[in-house]
Amino acid sequence: MDSNKETKFSIQYGPKDILDKKFKNKVRGYDPDEVDEFLDGIIRDYEAFTNEIDRLKEENAKLFSRVDELTKQLSVSKNVTAQTPQTNAAATNYDILKRLSNLERHVFGSKLSDSGSADTHDDNSHSDVDQY
Repeated sequence: MDSNKETKFSIQYGPKDILDKKFKNKVRGYDPDEVDEFLDGIIRDYEAFTNEIDRLKEENAKLFSRVDELTKQLSVSKNVTAQTPQTNAAATNYDILKRLSNLERHVFGSKLSDSGSADTHDDNSHSDVDQY
């Protein structure tokens, strides 16, 4: 998808060429005012077509650049996906639980061991008292 591969076509007359064209007068020729009026209409149409072609070329260039950008993003995404090691879900879940357990032990370790020993001590000395 290269934007340089545009279809080229040759234009013989531009709007200015049509406007400036002078015809020779002949005895039995066309009415010059009618010809001028018709050519003015052609010029307006020609300018409209030229403007539309320019707009479409600009839009086409933007779309080509967007396609290139998205293609690069897709390529990078595929590379990242290919480089990411695939692990099974069970191993991943186990790792997460292990990390969570270590984190809890680190954060609440002293509180858990204090309350655990207190519960053990309370259970031994006051077996008839319900803690809850």
